[in-house]
Amino acid sequence: MLKKVLIANRGEIAVRVIRTCREMGIGTVAVYSELDRDALHVRLADEAYALGGQTAAESYLNTEAILKAIEDSGADAVHPGYGFFSENTDFARAITAKGVTFIGPPPEAIEVMGDKISSRLAAEAAGVEGVPGRSEPLTSPDEVVTFGEEFGWPVAIKAAFGGGGRGMKVVHSADEAAEAFESAQREALSYFGRDECYVERYLTWPRHIEMQILADTHGNTLWLGERDCSCQRRHQKLVEESPAADFPDEVRQAMGAAAVKVSEACGYYNAGTVEFLYQDGEFYFLEMNTRLQVEHPVTELVTGLDLVAWQLKIAAGEELPFGQSDVKRDGHSMEVRINAEDPSGGRFTPSPGTMTRFAQPSGPGVRLDAGYEAGDTISQYYDNLIAKLVVWAEDREQARRRMLRALEETKIEGIATTIPAAERILAHPDFADGKHSTKWVEERLDLSDLVVETGAPVDDEGETKVLRQLTAEVEGRRIDVKLWIPESEIGAVGVAAPKKSAKRRSGGGTVAGASSGSIAVQMQGTIVKVLVEVGDEVEVGQTVCVLEAMKMENAVNATKAGTVTEVKVAAGDSVSGGDVVVVVE
Repeated sequence: MLKKVLIANRGEIAVRVIRTCREMGIGTVAVYSELDRDALHVRLADEAYALGGQTAAESYLNTEAILKAIEDSGADAVHPGYGFFSENTDFARAITAKGVTFIGPPPEAIEVMGDKISSRLAAEAAGVEGVPGRSEPLTSPDEVVTFGEEFGWPVAIKAAFGGGGRGMKVVHSADEAAEAFESAQREALSYFGRDECYVERYLTWPRHIEMQILADTHGNTLWLGERDCSCQRRHQKLVEESPAADFPDEVRQAMGAAAVKVSEACGYYNAGTVEFLYQDGEFYFLEMNTRLQVEHPVTELVTGLDLVAWQLKIAAGEELPFGQSDVKRDGHSMEVRINAEDPSGGRFTPSPGTMTRFAQPSGPGVRLDAGYEAGDTISQYYDNLIAKLVVWAEDREQARRRMLRALEETKIEGIATTIPAAERILAHPDFADGKHSTKWVEERLDLSDLVVETGAPVDDEGETKVLRQLTAEVEGRRIDVKLWIPESEIGAVGVAAPKKSAKRRSGGGTVAGASSGSIAVQMQGTIVKVLVEVGDEVEVGQTVCVLEAMKMENAVNATKAGTVTEVKVAAGDSVSGGDVVVVVE
């Protein structure tokens, strides 16, 4: 058995691995950036080593720093989590070259399946059909245009060495190809350290169904069941569940067999996920994630298996003591990702900041995997996942209602989160009936009236208001009333006023500027591209620059037409919420 595991990751997944290691009597080593010095995963681990730097590239993507931490700590194994180096062949080989166990598949399998292009070829060789697309890296946007004109628009540009929707852009016409190609490359390089991309057909109304596999080093490969991950925005999953609703068992069996074929074709072992698109009774191979998935807990709850524990056992050379016929699935599980994003108006703007309150849900069938506690800061430099709320119940409808109850119990203050959007999704008749697809959230779910407030509002005179809860009894019934009271009036009723906090503006995937002509960003981030110069004429809604925050690119748009008189930023500049980037007169 392994003795000491270094977790080359951060946040929720690092905490998740640490907990299972502790239950198994395995020592844990955390690594951290300067911004994560006091993070939860650092506090929970037996040992912790500094990587230096703030950005992912300076810390969690710094191979030499991680290798030094392995040497200094004496760790005999490394768990990569997901994201960062989890699907990086060079990193896996660097680990094994030091005689340290890599808790994941062999580097050769990552090389084949971690590269989405070669994985398409491997699946085809195994007799599993994929989504129509090019099986070689793009070299220019002209190739995107050629593909779109042949197969029809829209098409999808995708990162070859990543997953989770990062570095993926949907292109609706030839005019969008160049900008989308450039943006996809930037995101892929930022998140995965490589910028190769490919193009494939974008299906009209598919469901995203993935199959969890588990394989040991003794030749045993099993499929554990499917997960439906169709509720997405920007190709980022919001809600996942197992089993999939309205999913024929004959398709389930065929998809499971296909997942095993793909896995065995590349000599895969450890935990992995084979992803498919499902539409009109047919399924197509999409990609294989050669790592643990964010949504693995829903499989754990319906199978009763601890996937992290089995990752560790397989890495230590143990053989699976059960076969395919022994895998049982019971009940229904759902997972909601709680992200630091403001879903107001359906725009999902990154919302970094300090979480001042985190009241966690509990009760029957409720599990919360969190990477933060109240008082912790969610940085603009990393992924925006705060926690995963997971429930189990005897059937889908009970699980849906249980999730709504658990979401209602979850209280987060100081930052905006996706909880209000998740509540809308779970309560919608389409979701209740299982009639959704990967495009449903963005094309059918109406969030235009959704407004999320994370700080104290300010009145017309600019005075901060304070939220006060009053309790009264009416005919013996307790009633709680919440009121926003001007700060100057709080002392009159003997209540101490809290520290002032500015009102966070509701934002979105595009960051609107002020109508005065001073175009300001609404969040902390890094300018990756400036699209205007002094003297340019701009229209309302025109993008003037692109801001990266929490690994997502956001367009900063003008809300006033006119002439650009000043450009205050350049590519690479860091900005804070409220900073003016362009002036239009």
